[in-house]
Amino acid sequence: MEEQLKKLKKSQQRELFHELKFTEELRQSIHRAIQTEKDEDILLAILQLLVQEKTGFELLNHLRGRGIKRFDENEGFLYTFLHSLEQKRYISSQWDKEQNKKYSLSSKGRKLLNKAETEANFKVTALEEVLKGWILYE
Repeated sequence: MEEQLKKLKKSQQRELFHELKFTEELRQSIHRAIQTEKDEDILLAILQLLVQEKTGFELLNHLRGRGIKRFDENEGFLYTFLHSLEQKRYISSQWDKEQNKKYSLSSKGRKLLNKAETEANFKVTALEEVLKGWILYE
């Protein structure tokens, strides 16, 4: 019985998808349509989450909770990005007693977050300025 169901399923798939063809151009357009995570939105989420001190691991989990999966394949990109934000003085970090590095917003980061949240037009330009030269994913 199980074998018959498998055969039936395969024959139905052949009939249903026989004429369906995906060109590379169509695949890329579908990928672009699915990709909804903008770099500016990710930066804004990181700034919002770092209002309270978090480890990189905690931050990653909170980003996933918000539906941001950009760093799922390579968490190293998140740490590289955090390091960049730290160098630009938008965030600061310190080591705790358990030797975990904790990140939080600096005063400069709070100002950027306040501007991004209150001024709709400024949000994009301010966050784009911070992101200049950075690609959050490959």
